[in-house]
Amino acid sequence: SSIYLVKPENTNRLMQVWCDQRHDPGGWTVIQRRLDGSVNFFRNWETYKQGFGNIDGEYWLGLENIYWLTNQGNYKLLITMEDWSGRKVFAEYASFRLEAESEYYKLRLGRYNGNAGDSFTWHNGKQFTTLDRDHDAYTGNCAHYQKGGWWYNAC
Repeated sequence: SSIYLVKPENTNRLMQVWCDQRHDPGGWTVIQRRLDGSVNFFRNWETYKQGFGNIDGEYWLGLENIYWLTNQGNYKLLITMEDWSGRKVFAEYASFRLEAESEYYKLRLGRYNGNAGDSFTWHNGKQFTTLDRDHDAYTGNCAHYQKGGWWYNAC
């Protein structure tokens, strides 16, 4: 596992990505990493669009980067989680892509498999919400309530 420089097809965009080789079969591009809460994820639309944090620590790759990566081919999504006692679980989705910014980076997911519980399918087809752009189904703003941007259905 290490940092790579990639250029998605049909764009001149160069981006640094963390490539995870530990999880079978390897070659997973890490779009978000949360470790210890050292990076504030309560951000505005433009920051989530561009990405933030430190690729060696906690970070968000950026909605625009994720859009370009996921629209050049067929991709899966692997979510891995580990609790403070070392227990690990995963959720894998058979397909994963984002729609363009004009669709507010709407989430498109395939079939779930894993042992973490399927809490993400409920957000399938939802637009991204941040503290300054509310696209969720909740009467308030889920990004305010949860202190971070996401493809919220409701909260």
